[in-house]
Amino acid sequence: MKNIRIFSFFLLTLFSLPLAAQTVSQDEILKNIEAYTHQIIQEWQIPGMALSIVKDDQMIYAKGFGEKELGKGNPVDEHTAFQIGSVSKSFTALLMAMLVDEEVVSWDDPVKKHLPDFEMYDPWVSENLLIKDIMIHRTGIPGQSGTYIPCLGYDQDDVYNMFKLIKPSTSLRTNYDYNNITFIIASKIIEKYMGKSWEECVNERIFIPLGMNNSSSNEKGFTTVQNVTVPHDFGYKEGAIVNTPLYGAEEQALHWLTVIGPAGGVVSSVVDMTAWIRFHLSDGTYNGNRILSERNLRYLHRGQLITSQFDNRITTYSHCWFIEQNNRYKVFFHTGTTWGYAALCVFVPELNLGMMFLANTDIPSSVRYAFMRRLVDLYMGAPDKDYSGEALAEWLNNSKSSQEREQTKEAETVKVDPAPYSAYTGTYQKEVLGQAVISLDEEKLYITIGPKNWKAQLNHVNGNSFSFRMGGSRFSIHFEIGEDGTAASVNIDMRQNENFGAWTKI
Repeated sequence: MKNIRIFSFFLLTLFSLPLAAQTVSQDEILKNIEAYTHQIIQEWQIPGMALSIVKDDQMIYAKGFGEKELGKGNPVDEHTAFQIGSVSKSFTALLMAMLVDEEVVSWDDPVKKHLPDFEMYDPWVSENLLIKDIMIHRTGIPGQSGTYIPCLGYDQDDVYNMFKLIKPSTSLRTNYDYNNITFIIASKIIEKYMGKSWEECVNERIFIPLGMNNSSSNEKGFTTVQNVTVPHDFGYKEGAIVNTPLYGAEEQALHWLTVIGPAGGVVSSVVDMTAWIRFHLSDGTYNGNRILSERNLRYLHRGQLITSQFDNRITTYSHCWFIEQNNRYKVFFHTGTTWGYAALCVFVPELNLGMMFLANTDIPSSVRYAFMRRLVDLYMGAPDKDYSGEALAEWLNNSKSSQEREQTKEAETVKVDPAPYSAYTGTYQKEVLGQAVISLDEEKLYITIGPKNWKAQLNHVNGNSFSFRMGGSRFSIHFEIGEDGTAASVNIDMRQNENFGAWTKI
């Protein structure tokens, strides 16, 4: 669930290398990659990971490394399941493209033509948002807006009804602002015309035709898989990398996986994902069976807006793929990061080459790119380069600086006592979001919030500000005290600077 970052150094040195013929055998390439994998696992202290490689429409490599859960000794294999995070977005895009193939919808249709109850903050945007806008991050709402709302127990319908509360940061189609919740809009259109849930559609229209027999989706799918990894939190403490197993049952953390399913809910293995890569390297067929028209597959792979531009490369975003065009080749890729997981899916059409990386800890994107850069270098005949070592040095330095800034800020903060806890109790209400109840029990404050009435303890931060954990995430909450000495309203920061304004006491 951490923010997705496209690092500025991505492929920088790779692009400057001269084009060269492959000078080593495929066996040598795979030995090189496997040795590099062991190096990266040790450097970054990755509990468990898996890697697969596709070349010329064949899976030539698939292997698991490390443990499913840190310290337990259960090995990861090539069929072990992981959450693939935002790589899931491309599955939703394919389902929509299938509807376009069937002439049920058009990419240029207004969303409101198919979802008459759809509302954005700006009525003009409500009328003019097109289907082709909703999955390429140009709706105008702030980046990552709404991503953490499900962590408070809200469902897809709740989030869908909250679009009208989210103030835009830019005009429609002005900027690239990465988002998850807009894929809920896409899933509603898909479900309306396919007549089944998004989960059923993914399984019947994609998993089964591609032979992805060990793939599933969302909380139910994740919790019923037998050969599955445990997520781990990746962090920094006193100069070292720390990985902590995450279990999530007490915090209902897996609920997020279901609500954001169309944007990040697929669960799969590196073997199954080679079928996904092979399909995208095809003309819309898989093993001779047509899955999508070549025209619409090309549309899915067409860059729609620029995300970054430098002298030697330009990155665009298509329907759920970043496309890096440089002076040697074009590479398609997408990262995925969820609660304790990291993924990277890659394909290079000119080389008929693809790669799937999965890890059970939310490592930075730069680690994942190290595998991709090394693999492409080898097939392009370029010399070895230690991308991981460079990324690790930078990450450790940045983490140390960030920790020092936090420590300085904490030391300089003037501590203010809270009001008597009884002053905060009561029921607070906000349009669409419902009620939040603050209660006092054995001298501890609690918040009960959301349609599922999840309850969590409030921890005092400073003055009238508190925090609480719910759904695998931490939230900040601040009370405004009225003239009578009791709280008149409360602001709940739903992360990404999204708080929807004050909840008023009733």
